[in-house]
Amino acid sequence: SGADEEITTVVSIKEFSEKEYLFMATANGVIKKVQTSEFSNAKIRGIIALKLDAGDKLISAIPTDGTSEVILVSRRGKALRFSEEDVRPMGRASRGIKGLKLSEGDEVAGAIKVTQDEAILLLTEKGYGKRTVATEYPTKGRGGKGMQTAKITEKNGSLAGLMTVKGDEDLMIITDTGVM
Repeated sequence: SGADEEITTVVSIKEFSEKEYLFMATANGVIKKVQTSEFSNAKIRGIIALKLDAGDKLISAIPTDGTSEVILVSRRGKALRFSEEDVRPMGRASRGIKGLKLSEGDEVAGAIKVTQDEAILLLTEKGYGKRTVATEYPTKGRGGKGMQTAKITEKNGSLAGLMTVKGDEDLMIITDTGVM
């Protein structure tokens, strides 16, 4: 890692395969799907996974099977669910395509793959949470503006992230200063 780089995502991959994919999303709403076999020869210094535009950064990288349902959520509370099948596989050095059309000043807070029996937990910067069943997010085409999924106010802050939950888990939330 260079002086101007930081780790943003860690992904566990069982095997490098042409049937398994790495689905990536950037802050500027760019998405990309790459076969995990493309990473089988990663060297100690690493290899390019995604070509980023100036000022953009990787937000999420998710292992998928190529047919998953994906939800992108922005910091201002917009959410877009679409089928990963709408995104063709690309080479490692390519940029990717538009996943979520963002309004001025907004950026992607996170991306997850989801199934019908899961719920989505949204968390704000100021510690507020909202749980919504996945079926409340209609599947649309990629590249749209999405639907308003959370009301963003001064009181609750921007969306910080999201995750899938079953509903009976215990969760630990840790702040950037290490408070749990």
